[in-house]
Amino acid sequence: LDAWGGPPGRQRTGRGAMAAAGGIEEVGVLVIGGGPTGLGAATRLNQLGYDDWLLIDKFDEPGGLACTDVTPEGFLFDMGGHVIFSHYQYFDELIDAAIGDGDDSWNTLQRISYVWIKNRWVAYPFQNNISALPVEDQITCLEGLVEAKVRVATAQDKPKNFDEWILRVMGDGIADIFMRPYNYKVWAVPTPDMQCAWLGERVATVNVSKAISNVLLNKEEGNWGPNAVFRFPKKGGTGAIWKAVANLLPRQKQQYGEGNEVTAVDKDAQIATTKSGRRIRYKALISTLPLDIMSTMTGRPEFSINTVDGLFHSTSHIIGVGIRGKCPHGAKCWLYFPESNCPFYRCTIFSNYAEANCPDSKKKLPTLCMGDGSAPPDSLKGDREGPWWSLMFEVSESEKKKVEQDKVDIGGTAGVWSRVVRDTIQGAINTKLMTEDCEVVSIYHRRLFYGYPTPSVGRNAVLDEVLPWLKKHNIWSRGRFGSWKYEVANQDHSCMLGVEAADNVMSGAKELTLTHPDIVNAKKNTDLLYKKKGLM
Repeated sequence: LDAWGGPPGRQRTGRGAMAAAGGIEEVGVLVIGGGPTGLGAATRLNQLGYDDWLLIDKFDEPGGLACTDVTPEGFLFDMGGHVIFSHYQYFDELIDAAIGDGDDSWNTLQRISYVWIKNRWVAYPFQNNISALPVEDQITCLEGLVEAKVRVATAQDKPKNFDEWILRVMGDGIADIFMRPYNYKVWAVPTPDMQCAWLGERVATVNVSKAISNVLLNKEEGNWGPNAVFRFPKKGGTGAIWKAVANLLPRQKQQYGEGNEVTAVDKDAQIATTKSGRRIRYKALISTLPLDIMSTMTGRPEFSINTVDGLFHSTSHIIGVGIRGKCPHGAKCWLYFPESNCPFYRCTIFSNYAEANCPDSKKKLPTLCMGDGSAPPDSLKGDREGPWWSLMFEVSESEKKKVEQDKVDIGGTAGVWSRVVRDTIQGAINTKLMTEDCEVVSIYHRRLFYGYPTPSVGRNAVLDEVLPWLKKHNIWSRGRFGSWKYEVANQDHSCMLGVEAADNVMSGAKELTLTHPDIVNAKKNTDLLYKKKGLM
């Protein structure tokens, strides 16, 4: 039996999906997806006392893109740099109810982030810390900032894209040294192909007077943004949060496994068909399927073309390396890499988030290879104890940014991996994250076809048409890729997109996170509480 709700594809009778004539099951609300959005929707329906719902997911366990993988050697890796910093009291109460609250369940960390550039560490955000750059680059950046201030004062209209926004706010110097190359590595599209309405709290602006003062005083300035302090589970990685949230819900209403992949949606008959052949008629569908897929399923394939004039997304490569020894990077958290000497745009010192992200130090592991790919010398062969530390890298890929993926031998006994893994390890040496004599004991790689929902220049026009159209057919497409809004795509946002969708289905309540990202991102939202029982 599947641990999360019975064998995949089993037709159930009873509450959640009732058998009907012709082999069609019936349910009031069908939720597609067991990630933060789907679980948020199911949580709210359950809280409201609504019993006629069913959640299905093609993966074997809850979590979606917020899952955590474990290597054979026992190293944990998330699907990117996920940390908990929340805009919602409801979300905080929910995950505390699931995991537990306080220091027994969570590590609370101060963000210590840097940019590796010009062969040195520059404190994040880069644009506030140009005092750490070589003098000639400081001058270039300051000149650009002064020119940008003039541009803003004389501008007659708003910037048309992200690139124009960068030039107006930061100037040519910061644009060329950091913002353009870094954002291309993140998004896998050039900055002119992106809009700027999404920015909000995502990108720090620059106080020109303070920037000049910091240069003159050689002062470092950090702690910008909503994630200056964040939480992380002590055990199980980010995935443990969503497994625990799922455990708060009735097991019989959740079905996980390959057979539950949705392969078709008949919007007129309101029937979803799964890979195993099940047909489920719903009154309302809350879907976290990528919007381009749902558009195709429901007869609007024109919205599924991966183009910056419409919906565009990048693919993410998550690469992990487990290393023997003590971490040499102090309390650093995540680090940024805008230059071409490495394929990754961000690296997280993942072992710093939780001790349990690495195996027990007493566990004995062999060295697979050295940092430079050579076999370990005889003196380092055999199974030996730790301690251990780990690095987690993120590499973006798209039609506009290719990634080398042919198979290559990493060296030693590490085996054959995608070339991007070897290039990442070499990039870690190039950027002084690792050294050639590091002992690599574990390697991880996962390619996520849907990595980032790009805020492309043509995105909003598509969303303004397709989301209301789907809703007219009783389909609420929500989530990181369901509603395709990166500005509300963190774990807290994603969960609340599901919660608010459930409220909208049940009572027509407004979906503030979906429609007004600027409002929810500007404050702590305390109106809706998980601890307070909902009413139908």
